[in-house]
Amino acid sequence: KEVDGLELVKKFSEQMESMLRRKVEAVERLVEAAEDADLNHEYNSSLEFDYYNSLLINEKDENDNYVELGDEFILEPNEHFNNLLVNTTYSDIQLPTNVYNKDPDILNGVYMSEALNPIFVDNFERDPTLTWQYFGSSTGFFRLYPGIKWLPDENGVISFDCRNRGWYIQAATSPKDIVIIVDVSGSMKGLRMTIAKHTIVTILDTLGENDFVNIIAYNDYVHFIEPCFKGILVQADRDNREHFKQLVDELQAKGVGTVNKALTESFKILREFRDAGQGGLCNQAIMLITDGAVEDYEAVFEKYNWPDRKVRVFTYLIGREVTFAPNVKWIACNNKGYYTQISTLADVQENVMEYLHVLSRPMVINHDHDIIWTEAYMDSALFASQAQSLLLMTTVAMPVFSKKNETRSHGILLGVVGSDVPLRELLKLAPRYKLGVHGYAFLNTNNGYILSHPDLRPLYKEGKKLKPKPNYNSVDLSEVEWEDQDEILRTAMINGETGYLSMDVKVPVDKGKRVLFLTNDYFFTDISGTPFSLGVVLSRGHGEYILLGNTSVEEGLHDLLQPDLSLANEWIYCITDIDPDHRKLSQLEAVIRFLTGEEPDLECDEELVQEVLFDAVVTAPMEAYWTTLALNMSLETEAGVEMAFLGTRAGLMRSALYVGSEKLSNRKFLTRKDKESIFTMDHFPLWYRRAAEHPPGSFIYSIVSEDDAGNLSLNTRGEKKKGFSRIASNATLSVAVPGPRLQTAARSGSHRCAISDVASLSSPQVLNCFLIDNNGFILISKRPAEVREWSCCLPLTACLFCFASRVTMYDYQAMCKIPYHHHSGARPLLSVRISLHPAFPAGTVSGGFLLGHPQHYGVAYPPKKLHSSHKHKKHDTLQPCDTEYPVFVYEPAIKETNGLIECGDCQKMFVAQQIASSNLLLLVTDAACDCSIFPPVLLDAKEVKYILLHCDRMRSQKLRRRPDTCHAFHPEVRQVGEHRAGLSSTPGTSAVHTRPLFLHTSCLWCARPETQPGGSPFLAGGHHSSDT
Repeated sequence: KEVDGLELVKKFSEQMESMLRRKVEAVERLVEAAEDADLNHEYNSSLEFDYYNSLLINEKDENDNYVELGDEFILEPNEHFNNLLVNTTYSDIQLPTNVYNKDPDILNGVYMSEALNPIFVDNFERDPTLTWQYFGSSTGFFRLYPGIKWLPDENGVISFDCRNRGWYIQAATSPKDIVIIVDVSGSMKGLRMTIAKHTIVTILDTLGENDFVNIIAYNDYVHFIEPCFKGILVQADRDNREHFKQLVDELQAKGVGTVNKALTESFKILREFRDAGQGGLCNQAIMLITDGAVEDYEAVFEKYNWPDRKVRVFTYLIGREVTFAPNVKWIACNNKGYYTQISTLADVQENVMEYLHVLSRPMVINHDHDIIWTEAYMDSALFASQAQSLLLMTTVAMPVFSKKNETRSHGILLGVVGSDVPLRELLKLAPRYKLGVHGYAFLNTNNGYILSHPDLRPLYKEGKKLKPKPNYNSVDLSEVEWEDQDEILRTAMINGETGYLSMDVKVPVDKGKRVLFLTNDYFFTDISGTPFSLGVVLSRGHGEYILLGNTSVEEGLHDLLQPDLSLANEWIYCITDIDPDHRKLSQLEAVIRFLTGEEPDLECDEELVQEVLFDAVVTAPMEAYWTTLALNMSLETEAGVEMAFLGTRAGLMRSALYVGSEKLSNRKFLTRKDKESIFTMDHFPLWYRRAAEHPPGSFIYSIVSEDDAGNLSLNTRGEKKKGFSRIASNATLSVAVPGPRLQTAARSGSHRCAISDVASLSSPQVLNCFLIDNNGFILISKRPAEVREWSCCLPLTACLFCFASRVTMYDYQAMCKIPYHHHSGARPLLSVRISLHPAFPAGTVSGGFLLGHPQHYGVAYPPKKLHSSHKHKKHDTLQPCDTEYPVFVYEPAIKETNGLIECGDCQKMFVAQQIASSNLLLLVTDAACDCSIFPPVLLDAKEVKYILLHCDRMRSQKLRRRPDTCHAFHPEVRQVGEHRAGLSSTPGTSAVHTRPLFLHTSCLWCARPETQPGGSPFLAGGHHSSDT
């Protein structure tokens, strides 16, 4: 059946929209319940109430009694929640260490939000694919369902604060353009500068990819802390935020402060961006961080911000000194901002958060429940040490408002409700079998960042520990699909268009050591109701058609039950992760129960099941064939075959062992420990993908990864045509042979190295023979120890270039070392392995043979003396960078070549010849001539330096699509502001006249509304005492 790519991507998009809509409905039910509960709750300052504190649950004192707030809380492992210990009948409460767990505001909020418990449970019953649901309160507590035991960090502290998470901030505010002005004059030395730096970092942490920012430091003169960003705002993505943090850490206090020039520069930038239609085009604000202002700078505001006051000014007075506080207050209150004083580091978090409440008021007063979706993220803080792996996800969130009439005009934000959506669940709706051997689906955001892509590598290894890369969720589509040079694909997807694009691409495989040359067809559309776009990629020749066979259930079942057969367990043949009774079933067991009618409730993909039945019947004869071979095989005739295996496009695999499993030279191969060798959600096996790209009837050989003992194995794979001229590779057949057998055979035949084609070389006794693959990796040398010395092209540089092409590949997700107090030109070598595979035409079968021994297959680089810099290894740090690296591909049109290499005093002769029906070449060189004067050609990835274009790259503003909604101001808020400004129209007397007004609830941007009897504790600017 022919595949219509556009129809396919539209179908996937509709299914994803439907799934995400269910998550939105669950969140909407929680918002309604929370607002109703607050409406019916009367604040009680003396409330006493015990709740499940996630830190204290199940904790007992020395008398074996449960501690206060730590009653018994039943926890059980749940596969749906990564096997964490959870309670699916109840939620519990988490609080940061600096929030007192029995504060009256906390107790009232927790008591009120108890009403969410039945909604959590009901949501999960309605949609069992839901994961974490939660309510983050503006007072700082976090209600999480299902309930878990929360563990502090290694310092005994719980630093997680829901109010500075991306989902909370995005739901609570609209996009914002912010200029941070920091005083770095001499009076800021010491603790004040430390507090100021922490304040800036905390503000940066409240920004997301829909916001724009810059930082100006001032003393005797004004300077942008990043000179490249002079006069502009940059997107507050993770890259830029982390860059700013590094620069902030280097600030030093000196000189005399003159803030008026910094304010003028800030207003100019914001106005220019606003007039040019750049930036967020919503909220604009200036954050002034200083230890005092000698005047009120009324002239600056009168010229640049009054009377419209389009830019809010928030002021942060650093230190305990209050001499100049009146001026700092006046600046904020006359520019729709908020004033706060920060005396200690412990005060920073709570005081910075106040500006978010001010920005949220227009939305709250208008009761606009905007739905927001976050960028991809890994919430490692949420499940600290318990999660077995970090989970990439997105969050859907909505704000929760107070609906009480008496406080409506105050714009009180109660908090934010959210639910996590693992991106893995979305990708299940774009099954691999429909996309072909090289096909895939991917998602990106309105800002062009990757949400999900099989080539997205969010983690890096530091020692033995996997960590998220600093910029893992701000990887741009153009950095993964880098062949899209003109960004045609990126532009269309960001604009939410539906369409098609074709590109010739170079696809790295085998951890970048090899490359496939493909023609990809890209089909894309938006996902309605979200800021996301979906792309589907089909490779020419491997995705245009799907093979549908007619097979009876009875016949297929018989062959499915054969012991040598298995199915891709990461694929969804049947849905087994919803019903607890089905979770222990493998996919093969589920398919069999579905076909036999044992589990009528199972939901299965009938088209995929039909393909599996057909493949099972067609490949069934292989079992008898392999058995016959095993019976007739002797060490003399078929030396060393360990395993034969076969894979099909439907994810079906058959395998036969020729030795005991304990004798396998690579026990990880074809297991979950070696993801590259099996069918996963992201890709077909590497041996399958490589075989698919070789001519019909050829064999592809490859040395696979080492096992724990260091043993290497050789894979031999062949592709067989099934008689279909335009169908993607349907199967790959392989065998596995242990390395020592092959090496022995190579050595025994080495005396025949001087074949007729090398007669012109010196005598056979002084020849070196190499068996290399189509990417230049050495598989066999007649001297095993010598093989260890070589890797890709090292001694053979000149002759290899005669019949191989060098392809430059790029990696825009690399991590580069920054040496500690020294510079080292050395870079870590790639972990090189070598491979050979047999290939078949469209409509094929692929498989392999496994061979291996650590001393005979020198696929890793030789040990080298450590550079002195390696002594400082523990000090080396890694940072994101761009790299380029070479890949070599031989020209198949060249069947044979020979020549001379000038090596100083001698000439080295060589002959290279293709080995028919394989991806191998025999290379014979003259051993007498020493060519060590030539440097080796390494496969090292080298960092790409953008010296001349450094600032241009940093300043570049890529196309993005702004969020659909904006809530910058509200008439009711503006009227109060005009009233406030009128009362203090004389700046010189503002200190006297304004002091009583700072405690008045009508001055929304100056003071926190006080809780009134019967009112809500969740007041927008509410500042609550905390017990630290």
